Amino acid sequence: MLRPTSSLMQRALRIGMIPADGIGKEVLPVAQRVLEATPGAPKMEFVPLQAGFELFQKTGDALPQATIDTLKNDCDAAMFGSVSSPSHKVEGYSSPIVRLRKELGLYANIRPVSGPPHKPGAQPIDMVTIRENTECLYIKSETLEETPNGQVARAIRQISEVASTRIGKKAFEVALARKAMREKAGNTTPTKVTICHKSNVLSVTDGLFRTSVRGVYEQDKKENGGPGRYDGIAMDEQLVDSMVYRMFREPHVFDVVVAPNLYGDIISDGAAALVGSLGLVASVNAGDSFIMGEPVHGSAPDICGKNMANPIASVRSAALMLEYMGYTEPALTIYRAVDAVLAEGKALTPDLPGGQATTSDVEAAILGALA
Repeated sequence: MLRPTSSLMQRALRIGMIPADGIGKEVLPVAQRVLEATPGAPKMEFVPLQAGFELFQKTGDALPQATIDTLKNDCDAAMFGSVSSPSHKVEGYSSPIVRLRKELGLYANIRPVSGPPHKPGAQPIDMVTIRENTECLYIKSETLEETPNGQVARAIRQISEVASTRIGKKAFEVALARKAMREKAGNTTPTKVTICHKSNVLSVTDGLFRTSVRGVYEQDKKENGGPGRYDGIAMDEQLVDSMVYRMFREPHVFDVVVAPNLYGDIISDGAAALVGSLGLVASVNAGDSFIMGEPVHGSAPDICGKNMANPIASVRSAALMLEYMGYTEPALTIYRAVDAVLAEGKALTPDLPGGQATTSDVEAAILGALA
């Protein structure tokens, strides 16, 4: 988590706003208006920026250098809307969000899922997936070869000790913060980090990820000559296939889950089903000096422009951005406003059971709750 410096506290924060594709253009403005209306929030200036597949179709460039330069040199944080990624190869196109994560050093994707379970009678859910953001199959090193027996496609999967150790440290730091918040609130729920891998099959790549993350915990104890900073945080492991099974059967057993890029992407999207919809689930892309909020949902072209998109994931991502910048009180204010709207159950979009409200209805309800 970043801490607001004195210079930041004396001037308006500059937030890069990248709606990108589809419903990103509808939900990101809602998040901006909620930020502007939040009591106690820091002063903010919003900088409109361009990226996305739709931009690529118009200009041949999915992520202009001007967008990267502005974020690096003139912004304190950013919000990303959604991106349309074609399911087939498009010559010259690569995902702007993947490139942004690399350009800005955003090596961790942090995706919390909490709240009443979608399944009646189940225990409340409060888990967060810490997804390594820079490696695995997402380095996009693929080849297609013609052979006498037909085409053969290959993809290189990269797992490094440096990146795995770094994401392991981020997971334990998040766990440490959750432990402190629970203790402050009188919550006795144990704090635990679960390493998600498949090293029983991928013994080299997943094996390196597993040992690197475990090494963070062990090195902490060694450096402190016994109990370390992470003392009191439990650690266990889960094979990714059994992780998915257990997550849907008993999600309450998970707290902080750390995973390589692909597994983290899949399990965090799946976890959204536990609370009812991808339209509710927030994330931030975090580095050591920059934060970018990003709702977990996609561009949803089937509902684009129909005032049907659920803006809650975007609003929660904006709050998460504030939280990880160190502005915890205004972030909590937004979380509580959203929770109140969901609990009331009157302003629910069609992605939620019984929902018939519009994007505008949900925005008005959240602004009303803030007021």
